[in-house]
Amino acid sequence: MIWPAVVAILAAGIGFSWNPTPMAQLLAALFVACGIVHAVVSYGSRAALVFFAMSVAVGFVMENIGVATGFPFGRYHFEIGAGLPNVGRIPFVVGPMWFAAGYFSWVVAATLLGGADRQLDRRFNLVVLPVVAAFVTAQWDLVVDPPSSTIAKAWIWHEGGAVFGVPPSNFFGWLLTSWLFFQGFALYLHHRSGPLRPDQVADRKLRLIGILFYVCGGITHVVPWMLGQSGDIVDLAGQSWRLQDIRGATVVIMVFTMFFTSLLALIRLLDGAGPDQRPRSNN
Repeated sequence: MIWPAVVAILAAGIGFSWNPTPMAQLLAALFVACGIVHAVVSYGSRAALVFFAMSVAVGFVMENIGVATGFPFGRYHFEIGAGLPNVGRIPFVVGPMWFAAGYFSWVVAATLLGGADRQLDRRFNLVVLPVVAAFVTAQWDLVVDPPSSTIAKAWIWHEGGAVFGVPPSNFFGWLLTSWLFFQGFALYLHHRSGPLRPDQVADRKLRLIGILFYVCGGITHVVPWMLGQSGDIVDLAGQSWRLQDIRGATVVIMVFTMFFTSLLALIRLLDGAGPDQRPRSNN
């Protein structure tokens, strides 16, 4: 029964998430809820709560620092969720989205590294997994930010930027912010007693679902590109951008970042290079 539900959610996400409508907001909430359920099944309720709390707390702290000082993302403000309660100067909806984007990126990165999240007793994994996960998360933002800010104006960059109205500093800010909570979660898993090692078949299915949720967040941007939107749009710095250029570039960037990374994770998953399938020495 789970696969028809997953397919339906992902199909709706691909079809409607790119356009900032109430339907897209409902799908975003569903995306967060699916991440929470996935995390509970994968790591247990306590670990899922820890990941949620860390990602939301770090996200809110860094976003508030960002809008107040310009560090580490650049100077911006949010338009999305303006009528909702704020945490500091940040709309409440922003924190859970840090969790959802970060969590599915974590699943992709852990799969790329052969199930490193189940082997955090190894110092190598403890250091490398958060770094790789941070880059996977930054890929997500590299795809999402230009159309969401310059076109949809869900948030506004005050001084524009080289990446279709987005400053390069934003992506380095995403690296730093996501690395902070990934490293915190990795340390939590490393120190907790009795590491969770689920059934191998179930673990592979969970990883596949996580990869699909991650990559479909990028594939949704194929829809407006195929619709052939045209016209010009001006960012707050006065720079004019062609709508079709942003849409086309977003698809190209998605294919060579999120899609390719997801493909590599899928290949690793199909190869069966999980923590319980590694050859063991007799010595």
